[in-house]
Amino acid sequence: MPGPDALRALQRRTSVVLVVSQILGGLGVPIGIALAPVLAVEVSGTEALSGLAPTASVAGTALLSIPLASLMTSRGRRPGLVLAYLIGALGAALVVVAAVIENFPLLLLGMAGFGAASSANLQARFAAADLAEPDRRARAISTVVWATTIGAVFGPNIAAPAGRAFTGTSIPETAGPFLWAAGIFLVTGLIVAVLLRPDPLLTARAMAPAESQSTQSRSLRAGVAAVAASSRARLALVTVAVSHTVMVSIMVMTPVDLGHHGADLELVGLVISGHIAGMYAFSPVMGWLSDRVGRLAVIGLAAGLLCLAALLAGTAGPSHAQTAAGLFVLGLGWSAGLVSGSALLTDSVPQPARAAVQGLSDLTMNSAAGIGGAAAGLIVAQAGYGWLNAIGACLLLPMAALALMATRNRPGDDSPEPASAEDPAAPEDPAEPAEPAAKG
Repeated sequence: MPGPDALRALQRRTSVVLVVSQILGGLGVPIGIALAPVLAVEVSGTEALSGLAPTASVAGTALLSIPLASLMTSRGRRPGLVLAYLIGALGAALVVVAAVIENFPLLLLGMAGFGAASSANLQARFAAADLAEPDRRARAISTVVWATTIGAVFGPNIAAPAGRAFTGTSIPETAGPFLWAAGIFLVTGLIVAVLLRPDPLLTARAMAPAESQSTQSRSLRAGVAAVAASSRARLALVTVAVSHTVMVSIMVMTPVDLGHHGADLELVGLVISGHIAGMYAFSPVMGWLSDRVGRLAVIGLAAGLLCLAALLAGTAGPSHAQTAAGLFVLGLGWSAGLVSGSALLTDSVPQPARAAVQGLSDLTMNSAAGIGGAAAGLIVAQAGYGWLNAIGACLLLPMAALALMATRNRPGDDSPEPASAEDPAAPEDPAEPAEPAAKG
């Protein structure tokens, strides 16, 4: 049982390890974001299937969310993160093989495995919150999200030179970067395996009350029950899912739309880099706002930014600059929704159920985004990129309505109460009052 000073030192050490892993993971994951739709067109021969490759990645992230959450619940954050990066490396290798032999089903399988690395990057934000004090929880999450910026901005821009490194071989230029990504994921998994000790989730659990040690209190069923019992948890789940779905649906089809207007691979990489900078670079601002102004206010900001992004990108046409601006704002809106929603979700459920609820959150957000990504290709093929953005904006209406209702019902009560350093993972729900015992 660490004392207050030792606990703060452990939190700093954990944050450093997670920041390093996010920087490296950020180099690999955006390669799939930038090149998966283009590679899908090359292998399948039709744009109608271009959305399936990134969708397979999102689906892989979703399908692995619950098994990884289950592993983390029983063994801690470290084994789950390491396994996710190993599966991501295997998936990236399968993508390369699929491109060489021009096998589209194998490409989708590889992209599904590739999505495990995204799952690791997403779960790392919750690992940062395990030992954080409630009134600094959003900033702890946002610091890890921010760390992805460094690798994520450079990742799409190294795609072209990484592809050219395999010129003269049987590996296509658009598949070569995935081989680099496989190596990056292996190194990242090794760093987490060696340095993320002691495990932050197991440490937080050891400091929790005795009833937290019950296996039943940490099950997926307990996580579902915790979300069902808290209106704030339900709002947080909707916020994260809708923000991610809108972002993924628009983002995955932007490279295809840019190609229609004469953009080359370097320009596509530049636009995606700007988008990823919007996603991650300003996350500390979103974390500070969430802790100081309130979770609900930042959820409202997320809805406004995502609507503005859909307007800019959907009306850009041949203006590459306007498309780039729209994608940048799209990233900002996603950051606001993810940070505020993740912090509100962690606030709103007791400590024993958090790992299960966090896995449920990632399953929900990535399942919804997978459906959106799959539909995005069909929408663009049948109606156009502008209509895709209009539909994305409409998806934000339920999220905005729920946030507005929560603000009116409980104005000014969406920020967590400060906690002592001795109990940084306090199980109380500061945003949701305890239910009377009779309601069970």
